[in-house]
Amino acid sequence: MRVDQIWKYPVKSMLGDRVQAASLAENGVVGDRMFALRDEQRGAIASARRLAKLSRLGASFRDDGGAVITLPDGSTVATDDGDVSERLSAAIEHPVSMWAKQPAENTEFYRRGQPDNPDFLADLRDIFGRVDDEPLPDFNVFPPEMMEFEYPPGNYFDCYPLMIMTTAALRSLRAALPESVIDERRFRPSLVIESDADGHPEFEWAGRRMRLGTAEIQFGAPCPRCVAVTREFGDDMPSDRSVLRHVVRDLDQNVGVYATVVTPGDVAVGDAAELL
Repeated sequence: MRVDQIWKYPVKSMLGDRVQAASLAENGVVGDRMFALRDEQRGAIASARRLAKLSRLGASFRDDGGAVITLPDGSTVATDDGDVSERLSAAIEHPVSMWAKQPAENTEFYRRGQPDNPDFLADLRDIFGRVDDEPLPDFNVFPPEMMEFEYPPGNYFDCYPLMIMTTAALRSLRAALPESVIDERRFRPSLVIESDADGHPEFEWAGRRMRLGTAEIQFGAPCPRCVAVTREFGDDMPSDRSVLRHVVRDLDQNVGVYATVVTPGDVAVGDAAELL
């Protein structure tokens, strides 16, 4: 197996950059998710789980560490522009503000905001996109602090630093959903591993380690999927609820697998991906 793709997402819940090489640190891909929007109605960090129109925005890094965001109409705005919050609020029709990643000590910033639905279970079903006869995920998969915080304090990633997929998983999804647009951008992987296996081989990697370049990662549980995978990502990738129906019904709710970094190092496209 080899590294097929490496992704960086400058702004949480927006489309990101496919890069040729990256460094892995304890908190994931260096430079990943350095910015996020804050939902000014809920008083919490925003995500595409609740604000669907975020998925149509794309972000690319600048050399100075900032990022440029491309809006659906093709115009751009930088993360440090004076009117960035106003323009993004107008683009997604919801009041938001731009925030660089805050220190872990600022726990209030990361704390969960007001739910959209006062019915706790109904709110969870909305977030995870589950219809009435579908189960919610096993919440034991998630770190316990996720009940209190939107994201792990000090970070903008979902639960764990890395989410790994294989080219086999993408082939399997395309075969199962021939009428859908299946693109890795829908699932926001950190790394995509080239594999000639069938199905979703990464589901079997839980508990194992992998060497990638000079880095080593530890696989955790498969990644439960939420409503974000159904969003519209652009004219070439429309909203599609059937993707989540297949994932819940046929894949035990999961696509890809979570991972943490055991040994920081550098990884590049084409590097061997060796299971240990």
